[in-house]
Amino acid sequence: MSELTYLEAIRQGLWEEMKRDERVFCLGEDIGVYGGAFKVTKGLIEEFGPRRVIDTPLAESAIIGVSIGAALMGMRPVAEMQFADFISCGFNQIVNNAAKIHYRWGAPVPITIRCPSGGNVHGGPFHSQNPEAWFFHVPGLKLVAPSTPYDAKGLLKAAIRDDNPVLYFEHKYLYRRIKGEIPSDDYVVPIGKGNIVREGTDATIITYGAMVHSSLEAAERLSQEDGVEVEVLDLRSLLPFDKELLLQSVRKTGRVLIVHEATRTGGIGGELGTILAEEAFEYLDAPVRRVTALDTPVPYSPPLEKFFLPDVKKILQALRELVRY
Repeated sequence: MSELTYLEAIRQGLWEEMKRDERVFCLGEDIGVYGGAFKVTKGLIEEFGPRRVIDTPLAESAIIGVSIGAALMGMRPVAEMQFADFISCGFNQIVNNAAKIHYRWGAPVPITIRCPSGGNVHGGPFHSQNPEAWFFHVPGLKLVAPSTPYDAKGLLKAAIRDDNPVLYFEHKYLYRRIKGEIPSDDYVVPIGKGNIVREGTDATIITYGAMVHSSLEAAERLSQEDGVEVEVLDLRSLLPFDKELLLQSVRKTGRVLIVHEATRTGGIGGELGTILAEEAFEYLDAPVRRVTALDTPVPYSPPLEKFFLPDVKKILQALRELVRY
């Protein structure tokens, strides 16, 4: 057992999978000699060489296209988008090729696309987005969003071993800000399984990524200040998501707050809320609430970014309103 940062856990997972399976290789902009924009891939080129740690041109469409071709030839590529925002340049390759090839002729497409995402890093509108909802609507893709070092490593291993294209959303704000115990033995976190990270009886927060930590802090404060016990459900896997766990929690608490850092309209929270209305309506004691980012581009200004993003204060206010309903 060792204690690693979120970033170190991702690196260790990638390293171990490349050691375990010679078909695994990684490619992306500046991931080799430079070690990646955030140093996630630091040391990999020295260990595995430039044939398995490939520095590419600045062309996301080409990176993903090469990955698809390699996957069809039996390889297991791990493609890095330097920032998740840039994935839009490879949209056609993901949505119209990677997601549909298995449906068209039955071939597996085992590619993992690493997507450093999220705000609170003062990166502005082109380096801080949370674009997971763009792909939530696409059959044939899997989406994961780890919130802890344990899940970051376990979900990356699961993604690499999966025969389907997996988009792996790693939150930049968490890279060096959180640490966690990592088992020395090999393990995976199954895709499609959520996790109750805090038990409660009065309300449920459904969330993922960095917002898990904000939600836990809000839940603890509400417990201490108001005596209200909130359950916090970490989705971990966005597509497929653990519907049964959601319904189980909501049937127990009767109140739901969905929290995500992505913008509100068309976000994943809307779909989750609809499912709860369809399948757990009789258990709800209040309307489903959401706390999300505002429907604007991510601001450059740090004070405006803080106003734009969800935080502990906003979650706490929404919880109090929900419980009083």
